[in-house]
Amino acid sequence: MHLGHHHDGPAAVSADAHRPDGTRRALRIGLGGPVGTGKTATVAALCRALRQELSLAVVTNDIYTREDARFLLREAVLPPERITAVETGACPHTAIRDDISANLEAVEDLEDTVGPLDLVLVESGGDNLTATFSRGLVDAQVFVIDVAGGDDIPRKGGPGVTTADLLVVNKTDLAPHVGSDLERMAADARAQRGDLPVVFQSLRGEAGVRDVADWVRARLAAWTA
Repeated sequence: MHLGHHHDGPAAVSADAHRPDGTRRALRIGLGGPVGTGKTATVAALCRALRQELSLAVVTNDIYTREDARFLLREAVLPPERITAVETGACPHTAIRDDISANLEAVEDLEDTVGPLDLVLVESGGDNLTATFSRGLVDAQVFVIDVAGGDDIPRKGGPGVTTADLLVVNKTDLAPHVGSDLERMAADARAQRGDLPVVFQSLRGEAGVRDVADWVRARLAAWTA
């Protein structure tokens, strides 16, 4: 389910779009959201959907472990050398917004070792509705919430919900079991986000990550145009 919004705003580029040698660097897309909403599962699904057509890599963030990276490695969504982890040692938003040096170094190391790359996905550790990425780290950001968190989450807003380039409402298959009203969530998301796009998805459904993958392809097409 994809709300019929179309957003052709600025390409959201604040960092230099080129590497020191003058070649275009990879598009960087950040994925953030609260704990347990399905960020890592969405990253895994995107890797499976895009790996045959794009050269991509992933940077994960956890506070004290490398659990998300280990999950992606176990699932074999990409070759091991294309997945790396950052242990933030503090609140996740610190490493994606306040001091991005560790993540930026991880992204640049991937481009140096397995590049050239088309796309790097940077997954934040689980945070809250205030989590946002520095535009010096990523060129676009996806915010993932899920229906099990309550159908009032879009209405509560917060920078993640209201300003992310794409809002993903995940685990829609659980809505009947947790009493979440998807139509209400859609209406609240429209009210909070205006023309910014929203995708409702279930990774267990036939469509899976298709709408998010299509959005990524569109961002990449604009980036390379």
